[in-house]
Amino acid sequence: MSDVAVIGAGPAGLMAAEVLARGGAKVTVYDGMPSAGRKFLMAGRGGLNLTHSEPLPAFLARYREAAPRLAAAIDAFPPDALRAWSEALGQPTFVGSSGRVFPKAFKASPLLRAWLRRLDAEGVKFAFRHRWCGWDTKGRLLFQTPDGTSTVGSSATVLALGGASWPRLGSDGGWVDILAAKGVAVSPLKPANSGFTVAWSDVFRDRFEGQPLKGVALSIGGHTARGEAVITRAGIEGGAVYALSAELREAVLCDGQATLTVALRPDLGADDLVKKLSAPKGKQSLSNFLRKAANLSPVAIGLLQEAAKASGMSLASMSPPDLARFINAVPIRLTGVAPIARAISSAGGIALDELDPDYMIRKLPGVFAAGEMLDWEAPTGGYLLQASFATGSAAGKGVLTWLRRMG
Repeated sequence: MSDVAVIGAGPAGLMAAEVLARGGAKVTVYDGMPSAGRKFLMAGRGGLNLTHSEPLPAFLARYREAAPRLAAAIDAFPPDALRAWSEALGQPTFVGSSGRVFPKAFKASPLLRAWLRRLDAEGVKFAFRHRWCGWDTKGRLLFQTPDGTSTVGSSATVLALGGASWPRLGSDGGWVDILAAKGVAVSPLKPANSGFTVAWSDVFRDRFEGQPLKGVALSIGGHTARGEAVITRAGIEGGAVYALSAELREAVLCDGQATLTVALRPDLGADDLVKKLSAPKGKQSLSNFLRKAANLSPVAIGLLQEAAKASGMSLASMSPPDLARFINAVPIRLTGVAPIARAISSAGGIALDELDPDYMIRKLPGVFAAGEMLDWEAPTGGYLLQASFATGSAAGKGVLTWLRRMG
């Protein structure tokens, strides 16, 4: 029985460990944190979104340029397989109104507990508070532990150390320099599914911090996302923002700023909106008029006023057609990207060309990689976890194939 080390006790690492144990390997999972699945539990704090129910071609397209390289792994372990796996752990799933898939318990903790019990029954061992530091001169794995430096020999290794978002939960990107020193190409880690900074006025910030803009459409270039955005003290975040975070991030990094366009009433045709705004205003304040005529929330009206002031315009002096156009094309100037430590996930990582089809790093025979430490990104909605599970499964299978090949 071969000894295999899995480094990282998140979804990708645990799935690799499960596949390896079932394939007859002797598996130990190492992690720098005191317990398994810290970030997984955080992801499930507001409801564990395991995967998404949309057809597989549309699903794969969410991975953008990485889709062709991830397709085989996700085809082999697709959303339906992930749902069946969850049900086998006593956690049946359901499809929400948005198409997202959740466990019926809605939480991550029951699923993780059941999974760890099953891994224990399958003989998987765990070594916590073991921070991976690379390899020694004999090719053994090096760990920093509470008792000092420890070395471990293994027949193969799966790296599943995550990206660099929420570093206090374990994924701090500390592995980047270790692999780069071995000649492995690693794209810089950048925030993904992140918020962005905006230089709000004090009046707007103090009044509307934490308020959601619901049912809006956000756009940059030819890309549009529908959903919700939330005003934060430092800027803007939320599901619709995250869906455009790659385009917004690259624009900000390239030009130092970006303009996000917000349609506050995207489902209302221009003519209908002009007609509503052409009604007599009477003695109403402009805010009351906009609330009643255009059905705008206080935060939406505040955003209109903020954007008009920043553009040197006056809402009160706009004609109904101009005001209608402004309501569905409110410009917000983004001045920066929120720190990666606060991002939901990260982009960048090990270049996919560095891996063979079995997820082995070509320059490091016997070393495999999976999960968010690979160079791919996806929006929220179940796509992040799905790819982490699928690549973890693929890496586990890859190790078993390699061990058989090596005899």
